Amino acid sequence: MSEEQANATILLVEDHDDLAATIGAFLEDSGFAMDYAADGSIALNLLEDNHYDMIILDLMLPKVDGMKVCKKLRDRGDSTPILMLTARDQLEDKLEGFESGADDYLVKPFDMEELSARVNALIRRARGEVSDGAIKIGDLVFDPRTMRVERDNKRLNLSPTSIRILRILMRESPRLVSREQLENELWGDMLPDSDTLRSHMYNLRKSIDRPFETKLLHTVQGMGFKLAHPDDA
Repeated sequence: MSEEQANATILLVEDHDDLAATIGAFLEDSGFAMDYAADGSIALNLLEDNHYDMIILDLMLPKVDGMKVCKKLRDRGDSTPILMLTARDQLEDKLEGFESGADDYLVKPFDMEELSARVNALIRRARGEVSDGAIKIGDLVFDPRTMRVERDNKRLNLSPTSIRILRILMRESPRLVSREQLENELWGDMLPDSDTLRSHMYNLRKSIDRPFETKLLHTVQGMGFKLAHPDDA
């Protein structure tokens, strides 16, 4: 059992009984403690009275849908990591989920091993937060509320586009982010010329890596980029 799994409790919000049973059994076998809700209303009630290390939240739910559950939690200051499950695979749907407060997004059908990897990454990220809402990878800290970026307790001055790229990479860490995903999230259909992303990645690497011994931003040739401590890369 990994450190992430030890003493970690997950709330699974899923109205399809068979899928809920499959996910629950797999994660329980992996060492997680599980709690269940079949609709958004039950989930909100459980979250009023219980602490969870993360929430696996289906988008299409009876009574209160997943998007509304997510937004209600964030509006009341609940920062529990949320992995949203959905059959929708359009970029617009994913962006709407992230805007409502989801930390990650998994499209059905999915492999249980991928689900487990994302659950572990979210719990690890949450346990590495240095303040409410701040994300920490190694000694790199990003607070999305203030847009403040620090490394080794030194404030870094990044351009707005560099901050947007950093936010995406930290959200997905330690997973690989393709060039296409970055371009879509940054510019949508209004893609700039092919050198623009390369220039922004160069500037981001210069700011967050060049002055420091440990490199966190990794390029995977022909595939994309990932932000991770070498132990997790």
